[in-house]
Amino acid sequence: MKVILNQTVPKVGKEGTVVIVADGYARNFLFPRGLAIVADKNQLKALEIRNARHAAKSADAKTAAEAVKTKLNGQTVKIAGQVGKDQGKLFGAITAQNVADAIKSQLGIAVDKRNVGVIEPIKKLGLYVVEIDLHREVEAKVTVNVYDPAAPVEEVAAVVEDTETEEA
Repeated sequence: MKVILNQTVPKVGKEGTVVIVADGYARNFLFPRGLAIVADKNQLKALEIRNARHAAKSADAKTAAEAVKTKLNGQTVKIAGQVGKDQGKLFGAITAQNVADAIKSQLGIAVDKRNVGVIEPIKKLGLYVVEIDLHREVEAKVTVNVYDPAAPVEEVAAVVEDTETEEA
């Protein structure tokens, strides 16, 4: 049976695609859950219109993401962290949520924490380059400066230089 998927179904297809599935699977699983509809002439025409509308929205979102990228790319965000006795390790960790909050407060740009590319939480002082996923095709890079607010500015600069030489 030919059906149009309303939502992405694992191992079947993505939303908005026309797929062929077994009759029983469609009647007993997809239709009762609202995951698919029968692919007749009228529904196929509606699907084309919906796909065209989605493509137009995607183009607008991409241009908006490009504008945000120009504002974010290459910027530096400072985040204060509490440091232990060994002067380098943080008590907690800097997560994607902390980076997103810092970008919003310091640069005035709202970024969702799920779009911040902090793979592993930051647990040491220093400079870190973090990728921000703004759109499927648009990414920006922001430098995150994790510093100790209790240390003088000169010590923070020395720690940053040490971490850069260790990474290189």
